[in-house]
Amino acid sequence: MSKVNEKSTVVVHYTGKLEDGSIFDSSYMEGRNPLNVKLGEGALIPGFEKGLINMEVGQIKTIEIDPDDAYGQFNPEMLGEVTKDKVPNEIEVGHTLQTMTQQGPLNVRVVEIKEDTVLLDANHPLAGKKLLFELELISLS
Repeated sequence: MSKVNEKSTVVVHYTGKLEDGSIFDSSYMEGRNPLNVKLGEGALIPGFEKGLINMEVGQIKTIEIDPDDAYGQFNPEMLGEVTKDKVPNEIEVGHTLQTMTQQGPLNVRVVEIKEDTVLLDANHPLAGKKLLFELELISLS
């Protein structure tokens, strides 16, 4: 039976969880299809791709991915404060806003609303977190 290698094209169902067991993403959700992707092209986080290597069709396994092989460590330098006049009036903690940088658009999350300023976080929401994925290999080519 063939196994996944670094250049395989795979169709895989997955469920991603945090260490507390909460699900942050799943291809099993209603209306979703399994992920169809060619490995080695940078479309997946490194730990997810590594976890697929040597799997066989029909195999189910759970992998743990450390932050360095996922969305990186939380970077405090990605926090910034702006004056309230720079953001919409109706924002709340947890809202996502988009700002423009020299590299293009950047999503930031509202972390704290102070009297005159708003604290924004440009880290990926999963930065600094260990991720757990259950993988089910549907097909391989």
